[in-house]
Amino acid sequence: MAQSAPSDTALTASYSSPDNAPFSVTQSIPAPSTLDAAGKSKYLESLRASIATAQDQINKELTTRMEEDKAREEAAGAVHAVDDEKEEENYGEEVQEEDD
Repeated sequence: MAQSAPSDTALTASYSSPDNAPFSVTQSIPAPSTLDAAGKSKYLESLRASIATAQDQINKELTTRMEEDKAREEAAGAVHAVDDEKEEENYGEEVQEEDD
């Protein structure tokens, strides 16, 4: 008996915060037309593309919320003690603090 191809699926990410509006990102991933190696490869290609697109959307949404948080803090008179440019430059890096 031959296996039938699975139905379409979706990649979904949701965000909620007590201080910011929630958002949700959904990417449809078409099911493979066949379950052979070529169909599975095409499905994985679609999955990778959907993940990259979702990641871009999530990054934009989170950046917007970070800017909103910063503006809200500054409006409340808070001093922003973090050097954003330095943080951006060192993102993902393990930085050793220099002793004075």
